[in-house]
Amino acid sequence: MAAVEIVSFGFLHAPAPEADIVLDLRRAFRDPHVDPRMRELTGRDRLVRRTVLRTRGVRRLLRATVRQVQAYAEGPGAGQIDLGSGCAGGRHRSVVVADKLARRLRRRGHTITVIHRDLHRPVVQR
Repeated sequence: MAAVEIVSFGFLHAPAPEADIVLDLRRAFRDPHVDPRMRELTGRDRLVRRTVLRTRGVRRLLRATVRQVQAYAEGPGAGQIDLGSGCAGGRHRSVVVADKLARRLRRRGHTITVIHRDLHRPVVQR
């Protein structure tokens, strides 16, 4: 199995990291930031996790991304696979998706590293 590095990030802080696969979660999926109860929370908080994972299409995206990583891992030049998971501020959707992908890929035998690039940054005011 391949080594996979997953980086969650916020597009509003810096450009997306160099990666084989980049998920842009900004427009297609509900943003917990718009709910004042969740604004200061992160993707590590239960309410945010539940909200993101119950958003229509997210679980299908997770399944498709796992299949995509598996396809990359089967390639002849597969070494490390770099995957970026990005949302606006890098604190909510990107973190939930990165953590969930990490769990699913570990269960399939991949060695996983997760970096939450912007999780520590203040909430973006928008």
